[in-house]
Amino acid sequence: MTISRTVLLSTLPTLAVAAVGLAGPAQAAGVSGPAFWIDGQLYRTVATPTDLSGTGAPDSSFDAIYSFAGSQRNVAEAKPGDRDFNGGRWQVHELVFPSGYPAALATGDVNGNGQIDSTAELQRAFDNGTAVDTGRILREFVCTVNKVPHGG
Repeated sequence: MTISRTVLLSTLPTLAVAAVGLAGPAQAAGVSGPAFWIDGQLYRTVATPTDLSGTGAPDSSFDAIYSFAGSQRNVAEAKPGDRDFNGGRWQVHELVFPSGYPAALATGDVNGNGQIDSTAELQRAFDNGTAVDTGRILREFVCTVNKVPHGG
């Protein structure tokens, strides 16, 4: 037992230094800039290599991220602190714009900031038929969300 304890105690400092050295770059590489809108606020994320498709998890265990396919930043329906937040489990929903993205923006952008930046604004575009959720799920995954700091 003394040998095992000695080996363990002499190995721990090396492992600790290695772990600290690896944690910094890994964390820095995964943190995004502004990624999507939630309730009119920009949020960023820390990407994780997860794929929850094929798990059989019910749709109710996910929150939606609506994909604008590059027309603007995506819009998510929930954030930490919301009563119905599912802890960072996401389904990415495909959107289409039958009359083009500018028509969806014209009907949905209630606050006039040039972005559909909440599900309330997106709902207006849905109600006007200028945006449509196709029902196609593009991806299911887990990631954290954090409000983008002011000036960041």
